[in-house]
Amino acid sequence: MAAGRAGLRRTRFAPSPTGLLHLGHAHAALVAQGRADPGEFLIRIEDLDRARCRPEHEAAIFRDLAWLGLDWAPQVWRQSERAAVYRAALVRLAARGLTYPCRCTRGDIRAALSAPQEGAPVAGPDGLVYPGTCRGRPMAEAAPGDAIRLDMRRALAALPRLPSFTETGALHAGCHRPDPDWLVAGCGDVILWRRDMGAAYHLAVVVDDAAQGITEVTRGADLFEATFLHVLLQALLDLPVPAYHHHALIRDDAGKRLAKRDDARALATLRAEGASPADIRAMIAAQIGA
Repeated sequence: MAAGRAGLRRTRFAPSPTGLLHLGHAHAALVAQGRADPGEFLIRIEDLDRARCRPEHEAAIFRDLAWLGLDWAPQVWRQSERAAVYRAALVRLAARGLTYPCRCTRGDIRAALSAPQEGAPVAGPDGLVYPGTCRGRPMAEAAPGDAIRLDMRRALAALPRLPSFTETGALHAGCHRPDPDWLVAGCGDVILWRRDMGAAYHLAVVVDDAAQGITEVTRGADLFEATFLHVLLQALLDLPVPAYHHHALIRDDAGKRLAKRDDARALATLRAEGASPADIRAMIAAQIGA
């Protein structure tokens, strides 16, 4: 499916088949379909993590969504089938001198950040902000076991002006523009290509949203900060900037975001206990105060 027709609203729900869908996923899917009406609602399977993704979980996703009464476009994209497209985007960034290979392990990064001169570690959209140990290594030195990172400072220098994006969700409604200082200090040199998985989420999602003609990205409020990084990548790759709609999260009794290991709130479990799709909608409404 290529970019949509002019004026057509198009949203997507993009689950990872690493476990069963829960109430939070149901909320995200219902928001996405509702925001598309009367346009197109797409399903995209984000299965980059081949070690954790399972075909039975993917089958359960479609079973749960159909039970909820959702209707989506027939063509479903799977990120595992799009490695060549992501690689091409990475090559474009590398050709501009905006990437470098990184051989640091998570342990190396934690050790580097624990040095007294580093101060308190900062967490960003990609986890702990990378201290730049491998920054400056040329791509010609890239080895098969290396990750590939974005050189944030060079990326910002390559753009005369960062684009803004429109947030339609109530939590952050309005027009936003990435702050270059935050991108350096609060985001850092994020990974674009993982040594064990191929394309990283941040690269794959902006490439796919553009290729599918998504006009509004709907997702949880926990990904709001990541949007500033995504807008940067869209500008670097000459991709359109969609609108964004970050919705409230469904949380557990301790106030934490639901995880797939929370089987008590899995849609399959609730269905087996006699819940109806209407009951699921009522549970969601009670959680978010709708």
